Amino acid sequence: MAEGGRGGNKLSRLDGKAPEGSDFANYFCTYAYLYHQKDMLEDHKRTGAYYNAVMQNRRQFKDKVVLDVGTGSGILAIFSAMAGAKKVYAVEATDMAKHARTLVAHNKFEGVIEVVQGTIETIELPEKVDIIISEWMGYFLLRESMLDSVLLARDKFLKPGGALYPSHARMFMAPMRTNASAGRINDFQNAMYGWSEFLKEMKGFYQVDLDCLSESYRKEQKDYYMSTSAWGNVHPSQLMGPGTCFKKYDLHTITIEELKAELDADISMPIVDACGPVDAFCGWFDVEFKGSEENPADDPVKLPTAPDATGPTHWGQQVFMLHPSIDVAAGDSLATKVKVTRQKVNHRLLELDLDVKVTGNSIHATSEPRQFNWHID
Repeated sequence: MAEGGRGGNKLSRLDGKAPEGSDFANYFCTYAYLYHQKDMLEDHKRTGAYYNAVMQNRRQFKDKVVLDVGTGSGILAIFSAMAGAKKVYAVEATDMAKHARTLVAHNKFEGVIEVVQGTIETIELPEKVDIIISEWMGYFLLRESMLDSVLLARDKFLKPGGALYPSHARMFMAPMRTNASAGRINDFQNAMYGWSEFLKEMKGFYQVDLDCLSESYRKEQKDYYMSTSAWGNVHPSQLMGPGTCFKKYDLHTITIEELKAELDADISMPIVDACGPVDAFCGWFDVEFKGSEENPADDPVKLPTAPDATGPTHWGQQVFMLHPSIDVAAGDSLATKVKVTRQKVNHRLLELDLDVKVTGNSIHATSEPRQFNWHID
């Protein structure tokens, strides 16, 4: 969601089936604070890419009607107005809409930009639009499921031949080395040691034996430390091979039903630098602002979130740690079945399943795949 805070994985998994009302509250409550807007705006790789995509394609925006889905502070709507749009509908579900109206008026765009408070699923517009702009991307691209709302807006409000900004997206994965994987194991072991000491204290102070909860506590902590992805600032030197694209999206053609379906892919990740075992997988995405076939961008812009020596975007990368690591040699490949699904208890969060088999001529090649699962919370 545009300008929504993602400084950490803030949407928590729920311990039961979340009712629709609580899901709405959990998702939108974090987006109503200015400090989240600041977090997004000061990500200059992100904000700069949107600015360039609009301002370098003024011809596409001039005298056009634009819809900004999830406007947040209103910055993308303001960029659109600066580029010459004749009308911008800036839709925002939270009370951040009040701040957006203030910012729009202060920058003297109230004659062009109309801030509409509500969800895209419930609002109505008096006309169709030429362009939909939105910053909808979550961790690992799809976390938060805001793309659902963008596609709904497309089907509901976009004129035939109209353009989406961004228009295309890709998802990548690569093997990597990291000491953090061993650190996670240590954290898990420390958590279990703390539990053991806690049991002794409860028994000694209160004569209550809590050991019947030990297995559940162990499962809970193992799930958190060993099976949950982590936000990462990965340096390119940590990658053991190039990023492999496992999914491409054309936002003009993909349907909501296709987006909600299970994502399955078979890829082969080459091992180029095998200085040690594979400790984790690194996942990231990029989006491109190409316009539509009928109204292509004059100057296409790409927003990458790949490992970068100059520092990450606020999305960083998602790191999926392996326990234990996978032994490989240079020249091997990782034949991998990728499956991404929405979590059953909260559809805005994700599950990643990988079946990984080492192929090649080294002693590490195996006929049996290893299976891994992570939550992307």
